[in-house]
Amino acid sequence: MAEILFISLFGLMILGLPVAFAMAISVFLAIAFGSSYPEIVVVKEMFSGLDSFPLLAVPFFILAAEIMTGGAITHTLLRFASQFVGHLRGGLGYANVISSTMFAGISGSALADAAGPGAMMIRMMEKGGYDRPYAGALTISSAVVGPIIPPSIVMIIYALQDQEVSVGSLFMAGVVPGLLLALGNLATNGYVSWKRDYRSTEPRPSKAEMLRTTAMALPALGLIVLIVGGIRGGIFTPTEASVIAVFYALFCGMFIYRALRLRDLPAIILRAALISAAVLLILGAARAFAWVLVIEGVPQFLAETIISWNLSPILFLLAVNVLMLLFGLFMDPLPGVMILVPILAPISHALGIAPDHFAIVVIVNLTLGLTTPPVGSLIFVVSSAANLRPATLIREMPPFFLANFIVLMLLTFVPVLSTWLPRISGF
Repeated sequence: MAEILFISLFGLMILGLPVAFAMAISVFLAIAFGSSYPEIVVVKEMFSGLDSFPLLAVPFFILAAEIMTGGAITHTLLRFASQFVGHLRGGLGYANVISSTMFAGISGSALADAAGPGAMMIRMMEKGGYDRPYAGALTISSAVVGPIIPPSIVMIIYALQDQEVSVGSLFMAGVVPGLLLALGNLATNGYVSWKRDYRSTEPRPSKAEMLRTTAMALPALGLIVLIVGGIRGGIFTPTEASVIAVFYALFCGMFIYRALRLRDLPAIILRAALISAAVLLILGAARAFAWVLVIEGVPQFLAETIISWNLSPILFLLAVNVLMLLFGLFMDPLPGVMILVPILAPISHALGIAPDHFAIVVIVNLTLGLTTPPVGSLIFVVSSAANLRPATLIREMPPFFLANFIVLMLLTFVPVLSTWLPRISGF
């Protein structure tokens, strides 16, 4: 079964089939031609993978992000970020990173970051004299922060695969790494802007105008405080926070910013439903894929093999980095977490690696795969938004690859960056 599973999976992906369909079909073929199980077990396992209360947070956070984009909240955050740095050399690039970081505190998704504020910033940067390919590459890299800073859809899925961590502890663990990734992008933008002399033509806004913009942005920023503070204070669970985020975004869009109308809601809900269906289809297919691996004994075999190497914790983490970066070249983070975490997390626990530390290393690794060809989803989202060929964007990516890799190594070798905040938060 395992041979049929992997051969069919890579064959279907080479043919260009979407990951979810490639995994589901490869599982069906493995069951049909490599076992005596009935084929209906594929559907059963896919549904079992979605039968989880915490997974309700996924469609609700996606809906909250869509409502924010339709309710002018995203545009308000962009104006708030650009008023502080927009007049500097490379200022619109800084605003791109800062707005993506703030939006990450609401959406929980890299693709939502890129499709929402990222697409707007590309147009603003091009008007400000930046090369469109560079603006697109910066948007790709800054969107990586989306799944790292809480809330995070990937972290919710990770917590379902590893009983040693909770969603709340992972949310806290992601704050510092997410800010470090944002700082890396800010530094890279500063260097490139200095080298290419990207200067802003916009004057610095007056103090009165900055106060008005800040006052307008406070309700949008309040959603970030509400989500993180509510979870940290034990007022509500992450799943409940996702529902609260939807109603808060509705309130802001309809009554504070007055940019959202009732007739806009059906289209917004439809977009959120389509995105949620795509995400959940991937999760269901990944659950069935992982089930085949388990009954074939692949996780146990790999675990015994790795343990027999007697690796130190540092060498194990370096090996995990290499494995995850290679895996991320061909597969999105969600199926990567569902397939690899049940195999590798128990080994990391046995080696004494802090669960939150290991989780952040895995999540950051797999998320960086969204920025790398040939399957990097962020590349294709931004190429569509910016009307650019993917190859043109990839040529601008090396400085950002380097910055993100440096942050990844820091997170690997300095565990306290991932464990400090969960520890002082009581997790």
